[in-house]
Amino acid sequence: MLVNADVKGLEVVVAAQLSNDSVLRQEIIDKEDIHGNNQRAFGLGEGKAGRLIAKIFKFRLIYGGSAYSYAHDSDFMGVSRSERFWQEVIDKYYAKYHGIAKWHKDIDHEAKTNGCLTIPSGRYYPFGYEETQWGLKWPDTKVKNYPVQGFGADLVMLARLECNRRLREIEGPSDLLVSTIHDSIVVDTPEENVYNIGTILKESIEAVPQLCRDIWKYDFSLPLTCEVSAGPNKKDMKLLELQ
Repeated sequence: MLVNADVKGLEVVVAAQLSNDSVLRQEIIDKEDIHGNNQRAFGLGEGKAGRLIAKIFKFRLIYGGSAYSYAHDSDFMGVSRSERFWQEVIDKYYAKYHGIAKWHKDIDHEAKTNGCLTIPSGRYYPFGYEETQWGLKWPDTKVKNYPVQGFGADLVMLARLECNRRLREIEGPSDLLVSTIHDSIVVDTPEENVYNIGTILKESIEAVPQLCRDIWKYDFSLPLTCEVSAGPNKKDMKLLELQ
């Protein structure tokens, strides 16, 4: 059986942590429906479709989405084809999450000043103007994207290492850590071990903030949570109810 743990809202949590945005941090701590709230507040459509648009909008904006990109994307045209509409939504988002807006400006200034960005794990990214067919262009989206994606990957790495350590401590040579897919970790195990392995995965992910403090001396002050599912393959997974 495969047991799969998905970190919930990894990029959003990382963006909230790195930016120290007070509103987003509190929404995460209070376990609010962030995407549903923004769907209604920003006029992004009705029902499940509108909630999905709000979710994609948020992730894309964290990575430098523009009014032009939303207005000319078929996924968003059902809401509006107007760049003015989407710029107003972006402005509303930054007004609500002003810490994100400030952080985006700060890291852009840092990258231009120092030629690189360093994230809490010690990983660093060099930046400079890039040649395009329209001339030199500053990689604005990369500057916003790399810290979130990179630090998120490093957090999952810590969870994976902690999971592997815990697996080695139990009598279960048939329990195999087989894969990491972006924000998920997969273990192959006999069916009778599924619940125990699910618990190990859950506890390993929840331990990541403390691991940040222990290993990197960085105070990761938001909770990391996950959903754990199991099944004979990745297609036929069912959620596990863990305590």
